[in-house]
Amino acid sequence: MNATPETMTVIGIAAPGEPEALQPETRPVPRPGPGEVLVAVAAAGINRPDVLQRRGGYAPPPGASDIPGLELAGTVVALGEGAERFAIGQQVCGLVAGGGYAEYAVVHESNALPVPKGFSLTEAGAVPETYFTVWTNVFQRGRLAAGESFLVHGGSSGIGTTAIQLAKAFGATVLATVGSDDKCRACRELGADHAINYRTEDFVAAAKAATGGRGVDLILDMVGGDYIDRNYELAADQGRIVQIAFLNGPKATANFSRLMLKRLTHTGSTLRPRTVPEKAAIAAELHEKVWPLLEAGRCKPLIHATFPLAQAAEAHRLMESSAHIGKIVLTV
Repeated sequence: MNATPETMTVIGIAAPGEPEALQPETRPVPRPGPGEVLVAVAAAGINRPDVLQRRGGYAPPPGASDIPGLELAGTVVALGEGAERFAIGQQVCGLVAGGGYAEYAVVHESNALPVPKGFSLTEAGAVPETYFTVWTNVFQRGRLAAGESFLVHGGSSGIGTTAIQLAKAFGATVLATVGSDDKCRACRELGADHAINYRTEDFVAAAKAATGGRGVDLILDMVGGDYIDRNYELAADQGRIVQIAFLNGPKATANFSRLMLKRLTHTGSTLRPRTVPEKAAIAAELHEKVWPLLEAGRCKPLIHATFPLAQAAEAHRLMESSAHIGKIVLTV
């Protein structure tokens, strides 16, 4: 049995506010419950919901840790009652509802996956949140099929860079909107067929031109606000729009007649509050359908920068600047 210390360093939120609200704290090392594993964390990805939580706008679901961090990778050091999927010493990555910014974290074994062959723990720590999110929203809810057109807003984000690679790997024509020419280049290098700088082009006109005037079959939107009406304008007949965030706000004035005239579907989801079994079902599909792509090198997290755990505030500043392309990861 591996000996684990009684206490650990975590990054807590002293009070809702700016990045400096993220402060190192000493907390007890958690104990794994039934079906859970205790992981010595090597890497934890940074995600937009962490920023919202730090600002006081996204409380953890009931029963979840108040420590930020929704994804991690590391080594299993203890098993809870009935946990048998992984052995002590095995390297895993996993999705958590909180607790990732810490030296140790508990993960339900069904929400963890083996580190893909050939991946470092830092790379693996950048996988779960974005791959779970993209898989459930683009492929399960959005029903993206080979031969269809797919557009992701925020193509240079962690979600965007993941969505581009996965949609391309499954045979879609991929479009992305981003805010600079450098980000356009990065998206094309990842496999996007068309990258649109929304600061210099009307993305609706540009995407319609790229699809021969037909419009886009599936749009993954994290912007909301005035993008909602523009998405309706851009969508093809029987198109689907999947909402995963509202960077421009959750309220909009839109021409909803387009929903009827084009027979559109506008849906959305959040990942964090979903149950352990719901997340387990996503994990199982990822292991079957996406892990082979990761292990073959056809998809890979694009890591923009890493920061030591104690510099979580600096990592959040970078994320809020939107200067990054891909993922930002804390290393422990």
